Amino acid sequence: MRGIVRPIDNTSWTSQSPYDRFHDFIALGADRFAVLVDHLENLDLNILVIHIEENRHILVFPDGIDLKLSPGSPFPFRGESPVVLTAHYDRVEGSQGANDNSAAVFMLIKAALRLKELGAERWMIIFTDKEELKSGEGIQKQGACGLAKRLFRLGLGQARVFNFDACGTGGTFIFSSTVGYLLEKVGMSGTGRTAQRLRMLQEGAIEMADNLGIGPVLAVPAPFSDDAGFLQGGIPSQTITMLPRAEAAYLLCLLRRRPTFADTIIGGTTEISRDYRNIPETWRCINGPEDSHFRLTPEHFPKIVRLAVELCRK
Repeated sequence: MRGIVRPIDNTSWTSQSPYDRFHDFIALGADRFAVLVDHLENLDLNILVIHIEENRHILVFPDGIDLKLSPGSPFPFRGESPVVLTAHYDRVEGSQGANDNSAAVFMLIKAALRLKELGAERWMIIFTDKEELKSGEGIQKQGACGLAKRLFRLGLGQARVFNFDACGTGGTFIFSSTVGYLLEKVGMSGTGRTAQRLRMLQEGAIEMADNLGIGPVLAVPAPFSDDAGFLQGGIPSQTITMLPRAEAAYLLCLLRRRPTFADTIIGGTTEISRDYRNIPETWRCINGPEDSHFRLTPEHFPKIVRLAVELCRK
């Protein structure tokens, strides 16, 4: 099913802060790490860069937290369960990466600024590196895997992690049930600490969206994101993505008729596969030249930002 992309003004919103560096960020050949760090510093956000192997993760904290950590000093929120919002800032070479995942990065910057205004104190935002894997690389190579292991050692194993990915197109929230679906296939959906934490995260996010009246909301399998690496590293996370209403409705009907289509969504398929055309068009357009700013629907950005902010205030 082909989604409908409405012709809208896709330039005026980028003149407003913090989206005014968006085109610099998606430019082909841009040093996205440098652009992002420079932007965050100019916005006077409290940041810390953590190097893990060859990856550089950018952490944003509330004001007032001293990030000049001396040897032996506790890491912020150690032993607590703060809300951690994540979005990967890397992209596939040759793509603008507008939806995957630049839009979510800038929405979380907007959320950070709003949290700063509100004086919220128990949150963290992480812009992760190396979400995109090359052919032949396993989940253990994903940047989120090493990051989760590091956070666990720093005392943040109980953090409530919400991962925002491909949130720039459409107005229907998709709360990914991919990990729960896989646990159910191996008979572990109702038991175990991981399954329980995943249910808590998803139910909490859905309840929050309902209370805010910012639906519609669906809980269906979605392509793996940083949730795969976080799970491998020992910290479950909830991925939040978006789809246009028509694509979401078609996907839900298809999954009701063919529950095993979830395997195609999770595992992927080739363009010549019979099932390829059934994957939502928004997801088919990521990781390639079609993932441009022209496909974004910025009129829906505020409600995604609002959800991110309220999750941190819960």
